[in-house]
Amino acid sequence: MMQQNASRDSWSFEQAETRLAVIMKGIHDACYQTAEEYGAPGDYVLGANIAGFARVAEAMRMLGVT
Repeated sequence: MMQQNASRDSWSFEQAETRLAVIMKGIHDACYQTAEEYGAPGDYVLGANIAGFARVAEAMRMLGVT
């Protein structure tokens, strides 16, 4: 994982698997919830695209891009 390499940590297989599972669950939940919010329950592609766009837009807003 990039974080592991960047911080020069050494994780066991179990630690890496646990962290990856948490990350993947968060991605799944964001896609699912976003699709529901935008009237397309179960459409993970739509949910992923909108959630990704929203994250980028929020980051740009926080940097002062208008």
